[in-house]
Amino acid sequence: MVDFGGWDMPLHYGSQLAEHHKVRQSAGIFDVSHMRTVEIKGAGARPFLRYLLANDVGKLKLPGKALYGCLLNAEGGVLDDLIVYFLADDWFRLVVNAGPGEQDIAWLHRHAAPFGVDVVPQPEFAMLAIQGPEAFARAETVLGRQTLATLTGLKPFQAVFAGELFLARTGYTGEEGFEVIAAADRAVSLWERLVAAGVAPVGLGARDTLRLEAGMNLYGHDMDATVTPWESGLGWTVALGEGRDFIGRAALERALTAGIARKLVGLLLLGPGVLRSGQRVRCASGEGVLTSGSFSPTLERGIALARVPAAVAVDEECEVELRPGRPAPSRVVSVPFVRNGRILVDL
Repeated sequence: MVDFGGWDMPLHYGSQLAEHHKVRQSAGIFDVSHMRTVEIKGAGARPFLRYLLANDVGKLKLPGKALYGCLLNAEGGVLDDLIVYFLADDWFRLVVNAGPGEQDIAWLHRHAAPFGVDVVPQPEFAMLAIQGPEAFARAETVLGRQTLATLTGLKPFQAVFAGELFLARTGYTGEEGFEVIAAADRAVSLWERLVAAGVAPVGLGARDTLRLEAGMNLYGHDMDATVTPWESGLGWTVALGEGRDFIGRAALERALTAGIARKLVGLLLLGPGVLRSGQRVRCASGEGVLTSGSFSPTLERGIALARVPAAVAVDEECEVELRPGRPAPSRVVSVPFVRNGRILVDL
């Protein structure tokens, strides 16, 4: 057990390596109740979130539809990344990260009054993630055939209420699967029944290697309040169309005009060793730093995300300083490294 965002969280239940492979090959379950659920209620909910988020919730028309986006400060720095669900014209649900959760809630409250909305944290909810190619099949006996059919009929980033459960086609592993938000007093029973159905418990260690293989950012490592989405591989989450005003927009536009100096890329270690966040990387066009790094159980070699000069190109070879005076060759690759069990980079 380790501290994570103020929570006692399991690093692993047994073999971290086995847990990783279980998700890639079968199904695993994660307790992600440290994630904060916050609801935005009131007639001004949509205009409020259109102003608070760099992505545009105006795109959400179908109840249950979700999008991924970032809260930015006035300088365009990323305060947090989150998922927002459209439930009704006056009701949106956010899922934010544990570490910056209190600051997120304070930020939402700070800007709520002009829009006449209520910011309602939901600490009574627990959240479980069931991920892997067999996630749906394993869950059938627990959720029931009819509920499972409704769930599998959803597209990614859609959600539905099924009785007291909120089921969403979302995840953080690069595999098929879903996440469940439920009353906390139901979570243990739900967990136990899913484990009995053959879904393996998985801890933070494998969650990190899975998300890294999938090329997914971790807040506080790959982005934070000091860097913009442009520098964090998250430019696709910024919606600049239609002249919509949002917090941080002016700073993002100034950065585009000046030219983006850095970007986030994938790195593949070409020899033995393990890549770690904070290690320096040297490329022909300049130096950068690894923001996340680990040994990839699927690729069986070191992989990383790195913030490097914008001129660095895919397939360019760079050197990572594994230890002082010990450079190791690596290659820039497009992310994700792995998606739906398939290796997507040349080894």
